Amino acid sequence: MDEYSSLSMNTKLDILRKMYLIRFFEQKTDELFAQKTMHGTTHLAIGQEAGCAGLSEALNKDDWVIATHRNHGYYLAKGASPKALMAEMMGLADGSAKGLGGSMHLTDVQNAFMCSTSIVGASAPMAAGMAFAMKYKKQDNITAAIFGDGASNQGMVLEAFNLAAVWQCPVLFYCENNMYGMSTPAANIVAGEIYKRAEAFTIKSQRIDGNDVIEVYNAVKRAADYIRKTKKPYLIEAMTYRFCGHSKSDKCIYRTKQEEAAWLNKCPIKKYEEYLLQNGLCDNQYMQKIKKDTIRKIEDITIECKKDDTVLSLDKALTYTYPV
Repeated sequence: MDEYSSLSMNTKLDILRKMYLIRFFEQKTDELFAQKTMHGTTHLAIGQEAGCAGLSEALNKDDWVIATHRNHGYYLAKGASPKALMAEMMGLADGSAKGLGGSMHLTDVQNAFMCSTSIVGASAPMAAGMAFAMKYKKQDNITAAIFGDGASNQGMVLEAFNLAAVWQCPVLFYCENNMYGMSTPAANIVAGEIYKRAEAFTIKSQRIDGNDVIEVYNAVKRAADYIRKTKKPYLIEAMTYRFCGHSKSDKCIYRTKQEEAAWLNKCPIKKYEEYLLQNGLCDNQYMQKIKKDTIRKIEDITIECKKDDTVLSLDKALTYTYPV
C-alpha cells in the first residue's frame, strides 16, 4: 500500500512548499554568511530536503523531533517560525533561543521540535530517553532522532539502540547517510550497512532513497505506525547527499565533480516537481507561484531581522529561563 496516495491534494502541495522553504531559506543563509550578516558557523542541508519534509509530514503534530547540527530543515518542516530561525542566527532576542543558541541549537516546543544538538550522535540517547518518558506516562507520542552516517559510529548511538530495544521505547532512529562524515567518505569509516546493525539489537529496520520524498513519507509513516502499535524502536537509513560542504568553510575538495553532478541529477525537489507535473497534481505556472511566494517571504523576513538590532543583553542572558 502507498500511504502517500491517501494524502489530500493540498497536503501533497504542502510537502512541496516545505521543500521550497527549506531550500530557499538555506540558500539565503549561505548568502548572509558570505555577507557577514551572520557569524559563527552553520551546516546547510541543501539537497537533503526530502528527509525533512517527508518525515515531518508522516509524523503526527505532537510527535517529537530531536535533530543534529544540520537541523534547519527539520525545524522548519515541523512548522516552526522561519523568522525566529533567521533571528536566532542573527543573534537577536526574538530568535528561537533568544539569540543564545545560534544555528546549531534550536528549539520550538510548541511545534514538538524539542531541540537540535551540536554533539555528534547525542540526538539518539536524548530521543530514546524522551520516548521512554512518554511510554511511562502512557502517551501515544513517538520521538524521532536524526543523526548522520558519521554519528552512527558513536558509542552513545549504539547504547541508545540497546536501551531502546531492551526498554521497548517508541523511538524512530532516522539516519541520514549523506556518504561523508565531514570530509571523510563513510565507506572508509563505517563497517557494513548501517541499517543492518539494528538486527543485533532486535530492532526492525530498512534502507530507503532519502532523496525521494514519497518514499521517505511512506517509510516513516509505516515505521511510525509500527512504533505506536508495538512501543518498539525502528531504524531507517536514508541515502542522500548534501550539495554543499559540511560547513560554510568547506570547499568540498575531497569530492569529484562527476560525483556531485550525478547527485545533482537526483535532486529531491526536481524529482518531486517532475512527479507532481507528470501526474497532473500541479502545473508549472502554479509551481512557479509557490516558488516566488516562498522567496518573497524569506526576503521579507530577512529585511525585518536586519532592521531589528535588539541583541539579548548579558544580564538577561544569564537569567534567561528556557521554556522546556
